[in-house]
Amino acid sequence: MLKHLFALALTFALALPAAATDLDDMTEAERDAFRAEVRAYLLDNPEVLMEAFAVLEQRQAEAEVERDAMAVAANANALFASAYDVVLGNPEGDITVVEFMDYRCGYCRRAHPEVMNLLEFDGNIRFVVKEFPILGEQSLLASRFAIAARIALGDEAYVALFDALMEMRGDMTQPSLMALAEDLGLDSAAIVASLEDPLVMQTIEYNHALAQRLQISGTPTFVFGNQMVRGAVPLDDMLEIVAELRDTAP
Repeated sequence: MLKHLFALALTFALALPAAATDLDDMTEAERDAFRAEVRAYLLDNPEVLMEAFAVLEQRQAEAEVERDAMAVAANANALFASAYDVVLGNPEGDITVVEFMDYRCGYCRRAHPEVMNLLEFDGNIRFVVKEFPILGEQSLLASRFAIAARIALGDEAYVALFDALMEMRGDMTQPSLMALAEDLGLDSAAIVASLEDPLVMQTIEYNHALAQRLQISGTPTFVFGNQMVRGAVPLDDMLEIVAELRDTAP
């Protein structure tokens, strides 16, 4: 807060004629008088602070959006076309949505039905799943189990587990994950046999490295085209983002 106030006071000072604000040429008494005048002005006009904070926040948000867009462009292939990832929805869709997710993340679970509704409602969305376990050993095991299912049994098995894991309650242990797989009609022994396949951890490490480059530290994080959105997104907001992307597409 004090840093912001200092910055605002400095901005106010710089708006005055240079001769009036050359602090190096002022005497100590003149500097004290100048500081007192700035303080008095801000106290008499506190709305100036609110306006300045609003402008500052807007500029910071705009700078973050620009940084995100540059990071997405620099990592486009890893984001949108990695062989490590499964694509849901329409593989030929005109808009690609990427989600960095964790099966133990409550916000990911809350967002999941909204994402599935988006894919069903729109029908022209490529949805890329990024396994990004960050919430402990059970998260890591769940991701490893899902990736191992893809290696052992194919994409359809992965998709079935992806949906089931998002809805699973209780601890995610190897026995509970095997029971879940069996309930889905999947060969749990084959999945377990693939858990130590090097490709499992390669996938997760690849996604963690990508997230670090994109400055992603939480889940869910979405990428819509060139826009990064951190946190769960309601269906109406997703539809609006997608519509804007289509309107601005070349």
